[in-house]
Amino acid sequence: MQEAELIQLLVVIAVVIAVFAIIWFVLRRRKTNQLREKFGDEYDRTVDSVGGRSDAERNLEERQKRVAEFDIRPLTVAERDRFAAEWKDVKALFVDSPAEAVLRGDRLLANMMDTRGYPMGDFDRRYEDLTVDHGTVARHYRDGHDIAEKRGDATTEEMRRALNHYEKLYDELVADAVEETSVTTDRADGTSDGIADHNGESFGDADTASMTANGRPVRPD
Repeated sequence: MQEAELIQLLVVIAVVIAVFAIIWFVLRRRKTNQLREKFGDEYDRTVDSVGGRSDAERNLEERQKRVAEFDIRPLTVAERDRFAAEWKDVKALFVDSPAEAVLRGDRLLANMMDTRGYPMGDFDRRYEDLTVDHGTVARHYRDGHDIAEKRGDATTEEMRRALNHYEKLYDELVADAVEETSVTTDRADGTSDGIADHNGESFGDADTASMTANGRPVRPD
């Protein structure tokens, strides 16, 4: 092979490699942007948690594939109304027994998720599943859980904040309730109106729930 032909061949190979590199970079950037858009702050949290972007993106994609196989459905209006009545009892209980209210709210929220079709694994798995379609409220769910993990060391005000965080999840779980034969997005009967503390601050329904790391409700000491 002539030297000129060899140089020409090497140039062609280099161009092909460069083209493939550009295509790979564009596809990688597109995937990253799509995952950032879908998961929001959870993208960065996962990168920090697993220690790298590639592993984080693999983790997030696995969540999407896993949740896509679930049979998740909205609550029926009847289920929503039943859960709303139970949640009102939780709010009323908080006034006299914050720890017991957190425990009951925790059980209620877990029941709601189970009813909608989320598998009841440990907390981290439930949290990851929620981030796929409920990223913002999943963050509140984790924040409430972190407070509840303090167990007997949590103050009443901290438990109030935990309930406020979980209220966000409660409201979202009831927001898309449907009639048995037709879909409705009316959430008026199911959303929380909160509980006021001594300063008039409102906290609410779904923030009550928190789980231990093994998926069991946090029991007050």
